[in-house]
Amino acid sequence: MQTLKLQEGIIYGPIKSRRLGPSLGINLLPKSYKLCPFNCIYCQYGWTLAHTDNASAYMDDLPTMEELEEALESWLKRGQDVDYITFSGNGEPCLYPQFDRMVEVASELRNKYVPQARLAVLSNSACLGRSNVIEGLKQLDERIMKLDCGSEETFRKVNHPHKNIKYKEIVENLKNLDDMIIQTVFMDGETNNLENGEIEQWIERLDYIKPREVQIYSIDRPSADQTLKLVGKEKLQKIAQKAEKITGISVKVF
Repeated sequence: MQTLKLQEGIIYGPIKSRRLGPSLGINLLPKSYKLCPFNCIYCQYGWTLAHTDNASAYMDDLPTMEELEEALESWLKRGQDVDYITFSGNGEPCLYPQFDRMVEVASELRNKYVPQARLAVLSNSACLGRSNVIEGLKQLDERIMKLDCGSEETFRKVNHPHKNIKYKEIVENLKNLDDMIIQTVFMDGETNNLENGEIEQWIERLDYIKPREVQIYSIDRPSADQTLKLVGKEKLQKIAQKAEKITGISVKVF
């Protein structure tokens, strides 16, 4: 089975998001390849070819601020309602060098054309040590941040981070990020994040980080590693109930 095609433009959707409802996507990244500091085995866009924590070598392939602003305003002028405007796209949106400035622009355009819409980001949490990223995140209505694993070992197997990305630093940076949501993908198969005390360690991390909410789900599209298996809703509900009981944090299953 084929993984999803990459987003071919700056603006895409609106898509019916499992978590956000009608969501207009903004792709700050290249159109022809995925740019990301992770190479997650479950990624619906396939394997990461440009595996980096620094976008400076790829600037010629990134949209300019002018192109981003023009594309977003052109779509919003149509007057179609959306619930969310979401930074996501072909990789990690927070790699964009002017991420904070682009959030400002999106906020201004949202206020002008669709003031009822909320601004969000779907991020893998790898860039939280950067001041411009934190400044951009502060301006968003929803910060949905990835934490798929409870241990460094499983993090390496599932997310395949760039060598400069450290699990402990991600956990500490999430701890210091106010008012955010943790998103976690659970998967089964030869490589998984269900066994060897992994769920218990993940719950410990949640209790330490104390996000406002946790959203868990499993794969529902072809993945980069096509040997992965879906985790059923019943199993996800049990994980959610266990996490809620220990941490007191709301855990929603999607």
